[in-house]
Amino acid sequence: MKKKKTIALVAHDHRKKDMMEWVAYNWKELMPHSLVCTGTTGKLIQETVEKKCHQNDEIPPEVTRLKSGPLGGDQQLGALICEGSVDLLIFFWDPMQPQPHDVDVKALLRIATLYNIPTAPNRSTADFIISSDLFHESYKPILKDYSSYIKREVDL
Repeated sequence: MKKKKTIALVAHDHRKKDMMEWVAYNWKELMPHSLVCTGTTGKLIQETVEKKCHQNDEIPPEVTRLKSGPLGGDQQLGALICEGSVDLLIFFWDPMQPQPHDVDVKALLRIATLYNIPTAPNRSTADFIISSDLFHESYKPILKDYSSYIKREVDL
């Protein structure tokens, strides 16, 4: 994980307002990094960051927008994590609202855990991550070797 990170930002519908408030508050911390977002969340984040940058004569960071989560955006993001292209996941998910793509959400969280990607499911955790000294430095996460799991499946 380089000093300049690729940060994935995702928010369910009932958590988008929280995400936009968090991004508006932390936009200066996000500026040096690349942002990748799913669908509507990406559009809102891009607008929020551009507004903040415009007010402060700054150039906005790169924002890559994927498909909406239910249309495959969660899976696209999972693939980027598998490729080693995402360093950090901020995913404000809604624990009170059933999602039509719950299976995709679970798969995304599983992949983030499998690849040892720091993951924030809420504002408090996101605040702790973004304020950590490690956020501002290069960092090499330790990846667990899961090859023994694959070998067992083949043997069965």
